[in-house]
Amino acid sequence: MKAKASNFVSVDFPSRSANEGFARTVAACFAAQLDPTLDEVNDIKTAVSEAVTNAIVHAYPDTIGKVSMKLRIYEDNGMEIVIRDWGVGIEDVEQAREPMFSTGGEERAGMGFTIMESFMDKLRVRSAPGKGTTVTMRRRISRRAGVK
Repeated sequence: MKAKASNFVSVDFPSRSANEGFARTVAACFAAQLDPTLDEVNDIKTAVSEAVTNAIVHAYPDTIGKVSMKLRIYEDNGMEIVIRDWGVGIEDVEQAREPMFSTGGEERAGMGFTIMESFMDKLRVRSAPGKGTTVTMRRRISRRAGVK
């Protein structure tokens, strides 16, 4: 059975590039209650940035759509971040998770999922063509000595 969240927040925003920085800031501010190190905060911000950028660039290539971000804190100092879109979806998730694979043209590096995976403890990607993509990331924040 999944542990119950001790705190949560949900935000929806249009898939505009200006909202990538907003999403990073929301995630960092929400994570602050866990007393993360600066490195942990930066890891979370980077992973969120990659997930939101993927939704903006790939899910809605020719239109503005909705992106949803849900954040949950668990009693074990774990944080879950779910980024969801209702865009074009991913034809082959395994191929999309390969380093250097991109559908975004020459200017895209194709490292988004690889970066997310390297900065988070767990990464799950679910997608269906024409229905959108959900990226779920989990990260446990280490408890510092003397901090409860």
